[in-house]
Parts: sequence; structure tokens; C-alpha cells
Amino acid sequence: MPGFSTATYFGFAIKLAQRISQGLYRVRIGGADTPELARIDPSAAVVFVMNHRSNMDYVLITWLASKHSALSYAVGEWARVWPLKALIRAMGAYFIRRRYSNPLYRAILARYVQMSIQQGTTQAIFPEGGLSLSGAVGPAKKGLLHYIVRGFNPHVGQDVVFVPVALNYDRVLEDRVLIQAGARQNRRFPVKVNAIAGFTARIIWQKFRRRFTYFGYAAVCYGAPLSLREFLTLTPDATTESLAEDLMQRIRAAVPVLPVSFAAAALVRAGHDLSRKTVVSEAQLLRDALLKRHAWLHLPDTQSTDLVDEGLAALTLRGVIAITDDSVQIIPGQESVVGFYAASTLQRCDAPPGLGSPERTELDKPDPQSD
Repeated sequence: MPGFSTATYFGFAIKLAQRISQGLYRVRIGGADTPELARIDPSAAVVFVMNHRSNMDYVLITWLASKHSALSYAVGEWARVWPLKALIRAMGAYFIRRRYSNPLYRAILARYVQMSIQQGTTQAIFPEGGLSLSGAVGPAKKGLLHYIVRGFNPHVGQDVVFVPVALNYDRVLEDRVLIQAGARQNRRFPVKVNAIAGFTARIIWQKFRRRFTYFGYAAVCYGAPLSLREFLTLTPDATTESLAEDLMQRIRAAVPVLPVSFAAAALVRAGHDLSRKTVVSEAQLLRDALLKRHAWLHLPDTQSTDLVDEGLAALTLRGVIAITDDSVQIIPGQESVVGFYAASTLQRCDAPPGLGSPERTELDKPDPQSD
């Protein structure tokens, strides 16, 4: 159970989360000031439902949501190690032991979630139940949603409002680990302490020498909120499965499109013809399709050939592709990396065009010091 500490959360964790987020990425945000969010009943219990792209999700959302509320996360067993365990509990998170099938444990967990909702604690959950191995938003695991619905009475007490949140990154720090796990169809991620320590030390050294290059953009976009009371009133025969699918569709519709995912999607759509002319043509068609669906975009505001240059340059820097004057070549063995990043944008094209569509499509900075 959580051991929430106000001093730890607001005095330490928020500042650390901001430094890490802004230190690694250029952060953008979309939909935070939409009328739908402003109309949420202040007395309602809010549940943020998010796609899970990276372990950076915890850091980024903790910082960006801090202006409105402290968040209580549902965290997997991976974090039950020293010193993370004590810190995460102090930040208000609680651990879920997904492998436990003990009925008593499940009953206690369900009651805890229901009591937290009834007391108005702002929750943050990842319905997918784990990091995306494909790069796309996956189906929901309905355990926590089922607990919330089962403990909710639409005729009595406060409402519960689900707020879809979609995250995306130009570079997912664990991308190759996730791709390998997806190829094995195995969610066991071996933690290499030496590799993590070396990676951290390298970043600090680059920062010290002022030679650090940002990992591109990180973006968080809010989708259309869903009132549980309204949902159950309009569809009294609805199941938890239908609620979960509705929420996941709203998350998919809010996924932001960033330069790397956009460029990767253009490469996938170009197929075997990776001439620069074809890639640029596919990029323009892709951009038009995304604009028709009111997708959140952070791309050059142009129709010219530099539309995909930023994303292609980032993939080149990482050794994923090679560029000549008139063609693009995917380096052998890197096809899965291109597919991983393309998935979020290609899936966005498949989302219903009207669901959770914002009125504008440009992403904003969360504050003037974002860069």
C-alpha cells in the first residue's frame, strides 16, 4: 500500500521528474486546455488511462500532472526493489502482483481501488498492463477497470471520469529491449545494472561537456474524457469489455505524431521503393490523412521535401537507416526498429476520425523553459 509523503512528492519527486524530462527530451503537450477537460465536475474522481510506451511515462506524467493533482499509480512488481520501493510508495503508488491468483488478494486489491476512487484520489493506470512491445497501443487488461465499475453506483455519490492520455517519444529508451522481447514473445526484461549505470554516466558526462544531444521530442496529449455515469446511463447493458475498448480507442485517437514515428511510417508505406521521391510523396499523403483525422502533430509546417528530414536524420544518427542523394536504405537488421516506431503513427491512421479529435493539431510547450 502507498505511504504517501507530501514532502517527497512535491518537494523532491516533481522537481526530479521535471529535470529528467527536460534534460532528455524537448517536451510538448496537447489538449490540456480543451473545453472537455475544463467541464469535468470538480467533485468527480478522475482516472487517467494511458498507453505505456516507456518507463519514462511515470516520470513525464508525474511532472506534467503535478499542477493539478498528485497521482496514485498502479505499479508492477518490477519496482519492488531497493531503493525504488520506498520512493514509489512515498509518491502514492501501490504495487500489483499480477501473477497472484489468490482470491483473497484480489478481493483486497479490488476493495482498495474502490475505496481510493470513493475518496476522490486521482488514479493513473496503464490498461495495457505492460510496456508496448510493438510500438502500437495494445488491448486493455480489464482487471482494474472491472474493480472500478463493480464498485460504482451511477445513481449515488460522485461520478468517475476517465481521462485518456497518450504518450509518444522520438526515442524510447528501452526500444531495442522491447523489440527483442516482442520477437521472443516473452515479457521478461533482464535488467543489466552495468549497462544502465554506463548509460547514465555517459549522459552526465555529455551534459558536463555540453555535448549532449536531446533524444528528440516527448509528447503527451489528452483525449476526450469519458464519464462513467454517462456511459452506464446511455448504455445500461454495457460490459467492462466495451468500456475498455472505448477507452483504448480514445487513447489511440490522441496518440501524438512526432518526427521519428512519422518518418518511419513513411518508410513503411513506401515499401520496397525507398527512393527519396517516393518517401517524400508518401509522407505528404500521410500528413494529409492525419490532418483529416485531426491528429496531434509536431512536424515541420510545410509540404516541401523537408517534411521528413528531421525524423530521417534521427534514424540515421542511430544507425537505423542510411541516406544517399536520391534514396533511403534501411540498414539490414534494423527493419524491426523502423516498424516499432512506425506503429504508433500507422495505428493512428486506423483510429476513428471523430473520436477524441481536438479542434487544433499543433502541440504546445508545457512551459517557456521546455527547451
